[in-house]
Amino acid sequence: MHDISVVVIGGGGTGAAITYDLCERGLSVTLVERGELTSGTTGRHHGQLHCGARYAMADTHIATECMKESRILRRIAPDAIEYNGGLFVAVTDEDCTHTESFIEACLEAGIPAQSITTEQALAYEPALSEQIQAAVLVPDGTIDPWRLALHFFAGAKQTGRAVIRPYAEVVGIETGTSGVTGVAVRQLITGRTETIPADIIINAAGPWAGTIAQLAGADLSVSPSPGTMLAVKGRLTDMVISRLHPAGDGDIIVPQRELTIIGSTQWLSSDPDIVRIPEGDIPFLLRAADQMLPSFSTRPHHMAWAAARPLYGSSRVTDDVRSLSRDFACIDHGQVDKIRGLFSVVGGKATTLRAMGEITADAVCSACGITAPCTTDQKRLPAYRSFYTGGLYGAE
Repeated sequence: MHDISVVVIGGGGTGAAITYDLCERGLSVTLVERGELTSGTTGRHHGQLHCGARYAMADTHIATECMKESRILRRIAPDAIEYNGGLFVAVTDEDCTHTESFIEACLEAGIPAQSITTEQALAYEPALSEQIQAAVLVPDGTIDPWRLALHFFAGAKQTGRAVIRPYAEVVGIETGTSGVTGVAVRQLITGRTETIPADIIINAAGPWAGTIAQLAGADLSVSPSPGTMLAVKGRLTDMVISRLHPAGDGDIIVPQRELTIIGSTQWLSSDPDIVRIPEGDIPFLLRAADQMLPSFSTRPHHMAWAAARPLYGSSRVTDDVRSLSRDFACIDHGQVDKIRGLFSVVGGKATTLRAMGEITADAVCSACGITAPCTTDQKRLPAYRSFYTGGLYGAE
C-alpha cells in the first residue's frame, strides 16, 4: 500500500483500466464520472474487437498492439468478448487491388490473415453479397463495451483500494507550488460541491480531456471526432464484416447480440456535448451496408446514434480527421506544462484500454518512485456482475 492519493477523471473503459492497474500496484484511487459509468464514448461505439487488420497497411505498430491486446482481453475478460472472427471483402475491382498488400501488411504485424475463395466466404456468411470479388479471413471479434468496463471496475473494487463515484462532475482542478492538490467536484444528485484531495490526477475524460486539462491551465490538443452508427434488427452475420480498402466511412459491420451495426462516418465537433447526426449519414450508411450485405436496408431499423472519438492532435478540416493517429498517448503535464502530478490520456481504442491503463500506471509509478510491476495482462478479471456487490458503488 502506497501513501499516495490518486483521482481518475472519466468513468469509461480507459478510466476503468487505469483505476484497476493502479489499485493492483497498491495505490488508492477515487474515480469520478460526470454521468453514469460508460455513459460517454465507451457506451456508444459499435463494439469491434480489433485484431489490428484495419490498421495494418497504415500503421504496423498500432496493428501489432491491437493483435496483442485482443488476445489478452480474450484471456482476462472472456465474458465480455465474442471471438467470432472477421472477413474483409472486396466489393469492386479497385478493392481487389489491395488484397495482396493487405495480407502482407497483416502478416508483418503478426496478424494471421488468410485469403479464402468467395464461395468459402459465402459459406461462412450467406448474407454476404454474391458480387464480392475477394475475401480475407482475420481474427476480429466483438466486445460488449459495458461488460468489459465493468470487469475492470470490479477488479479495482476487489482490491479494496478504489472508490467509484458517478454523477460527480469535475468543476475545478486545484494546484499549489508543488503541483496538483485536489479535484473540485459537484455531486449532481445533491448539488453539493467538495474537493477531493489528490497527489496525482489522471485526466481520462476522452473527448472532454481538453476541457478538463484547461481547468488546470494546461493545453491539450484533442480533436473530438464524432461518427454515426446505425443498427438494424436481426443478426445478419456472425462475423465482423469489413470493406477491403483503405479505412474510410461506413466500412465495418458488427454483429451485436440480435442487432447488426454499420459504422461509422467521421467529422469534427468543437463540443463533444453537441453531436448531431449530419443529414445524409443514414442514407449513406444504408447504401454502404448494402454493398456488403444486400439485405441490410430491408431490416427494421433499431436506432442511429453518434459517438465522439477522442483523437490526439488537432485537425481543422473534416478531410484531415482520418490522418490523425488511432494510437494513444499519456502526457505528463509535470514535464510539458510544469503542472506536477497531472497526467492526461488521450486517443486509443476499446481494444487497447488495458494497455492504456498499463502505460499510464507505469508513468505515474515512475513519477512517484514506485517500483511495482504490471500484472493486468496475466490475471483473469472478476465477473462484471461482482461490481454491484459490496456496497462500494457511489461511495463517498
